[in-house]
Amino acid sequence: MTEPIRLTPPLEDRDLENLRIGDSILLSGVLYTARDAAHKRMIDLLDRGEGLPFDIRGQVIYYVGPSPARPGRVVGAAGPTTSYRMDDYSPRLMERGLKGMIGKGIRSKEVIEAMVRYHCVYMAAVGGAGALLSKCIKKAEVIAYEDLGPEAVRRLEVEDFPVILVNDIRGNDLYQEGMKRYER
Repeated sequence: MTEPIRLTPPLEDRDLENLRIGDSILLSGVLYTARDAAHKRMIDLLDRGEGLPFDIRGQVIYYVGPSPARPGRVVGAAGPTTSYRMDDYSPRLMERGLKGMIGKGIRSKEVIEAMVRYHCVYMAAVGGAGALLSKCIKKAEVIAYEDLGPEAVRRLEVEDFPVILVNDIRGNDLYQEGMKRYER
């Protein structure tokens, strides 16, 4: 077993060039959260020619809506949500400089093509492990759309947040490769 690759956003193209599908990655630093409703609002801002609530260049968005924090914790369970719900919005954010997305499940052909075009990667967090993942979150603050509750945009500070690379910048797809491997 190889050692996990350590990355700290903001990411640059050179950080992504040597990544291969199936790589284990530990992220430390800042991640932003956003789910469907927040993505729609961000795209509406772009459609009106306005700026996003944070500088998206080089950043990673985690598709999560954390549950309320228990006493003494900064956030509650923070497991990934299904990523295809963001597929209609993701290419526009990549065009603006987004370099990474974290969620669970497959992405559309259009999103994978956009990842190749804009040099962005998609990483999976383990579904059903939200309580464990939340232990990697050291700080959380709402920075936009507080009215969306758990789906508000948050700035998370994480340490050794574990993910697996699903789609690299060359268009490779871990889910497709995995299915081929087990076909007979």
